[in-house]
Amino acid sequence: MNEYTTLAAVDLGSNSFKLQVARIVEDQLYPLDALKEPVRLTAGIGADKRLDGASQTRALACLGRFSERLRGLPQAAVRCVGTSALRVAENSEEFLQLAEATLGYPIEIIAGREEARLIYIGVAHSLPAAEHPRLIIDIGGGSTECVIGHAMTPQVMESLPLGCVHFSQRFFADGQITRQNLGQAEIVARSQAQSIAISYSDKWTEAVGSSGTARVISDVLVQNGWAEQGITRDGLARLRETMLQAGHINRLDLAGIKSDRKPVFTGGVAVMTGLFDEFGIERMTVADGALREGVLYDLLGRFHHHDMRSATVSQFARRYHVDSRQARRVADLALALFRQVMHQLGTDASVSQECLNYLQWAAQLHEVGLSIAHSGYHKHGAYILAHADMPGFSQKDQARVAMLVRMQRGSLDKMSDVPRGGISHAMIIILRLAVLFCRSRSNRSMPELRLLFDSESCALHLARTWLEANPLTAAALGEESRLWKHTGYRLSLHALDAGIAI
Repeated sequence: MNEYTTLAAVDLGSNSFKLQVARIVEDQLYPLDALKEPVRLTAGIGADKRLDGASQTRALACLGRFSERLRGLPQAAVRCVGTSALRVAENSEEFLQLAEATLGYPIEIIAGREEARLIYIGVAHSLPAAEHPRLIIDIGGGSTECVIGHAMTPQVMESLPLGCVHFSQRFFADGQITRQNLGQAEIVARSQAQSIAISYSDKWTEAVGSSGTARVISDVLVQNGWAEQGITRDGLARLRETMLQAGHINRLDLAGIKSDRKPVFTGGVAVMTGLFDEFGIERMTVADGALREGVLYDLLGRFHHHDMRSATVSQFARRYHVDSRQARRVADLALALFRQVMHQLGTDASVSQECLNYLQWAAQLHEVGLSIAHSGYHKHGAYILAHADMPGFSQKDQARVAMLVRMQRGSLDKMSDVPRGGISHAMIIILRLAVLFCRSRSNRSMPELRLLFDSESCALHLARTWLEANPLTAAALGEESRLWKHTGYRLSLHALDAGIAI
């Protein structure tokens, strides 16, 4: 952790892009700088579910400005996350390539429940400590995250397809505000919340709103004398009647609404009203923290050995009854072999450490599929890891672990998707070798193994006498060599003492 004194988080939200830079002092973060720009990605998603050119242009221009502020920060000290709009857009991968090139840092698309978890962390760090459970509601541009948690721990997390931009486009596209369209929007919001209301009822004491929609509604209620602080049911009712009397968003001249917020204000109020009704909320406080603060604290935890991803892996191993001793054998051997080839791969220390993490997680979870069936368990395990909710993991993180688990054994027909000679290629070979050598599931001592890796071949050196004493492993290595040969890559075995091919 001494390596970094500054961390940064970039939130590519569906309505706004936000940047937060903070200074690290022991276990605390102190804000240094914050930037926010209305980009409205959701508004740029058409009927074909693709981001249009105008929204991409706005987004890339914003990221170019963010890039200047981030310049000089190490990649490991910056985390960039995309949310609802990028989860929905069918051309998000194409856009992300441009976005990453413009920003200069990798961007992760996070799942709805992971977004909810990070929001809760950000909100919890911005509020006074409390003994009671809290309901956190974050209405974004394309989705709404609802979390119940206690202290710093989120316990129930859901993401609903409700957003201020989406609702404003769907129900108030022409700016008109009528009892019919406002009532319809509220009913739709309430019906979406109904699916989770039972599991949320009677489990919280205090309701807390976060992010722009909650903040601007609170500002309007307070500045117009309809609430002393925060958001109240009575205040929302008075705001609703005022909106109906105005009849059009352009005629809604209220203190507390900035011009850039007006186009999405009505949709946000409709969603908030529906949630108040369905969850039975009478009063809501508003927090300063949100997703970007949660991303920062989660990133800080990774450096302080409180990585949520490791906790998730341990929880999954317990849930799927993984043999912990076998997982440890495979992980120990895989990590030892990877450390041998790190310098051969030419990666910097932070990248190598992340690869060690992924390799360890894949080794710990390589047998999760056994809970379904032994036949094809590597495929079952990959499916579980690719599709389950895994707190701490982005979609790309999950895909990487799932890919390693899928490739641990069996055919190599998917290797055409993996760049030859790269880090992922090396990790696949190493995990396969670790699984192969640990097949006996015993604590027998491993032979001395030396690994040489390049873009065309991998040479495994070990004692000939050990192979002669372990014919089953020798046969498996021979088959492994033949499998790699079919991919155009060479895995060769060499006598440790003479260095000649076996």
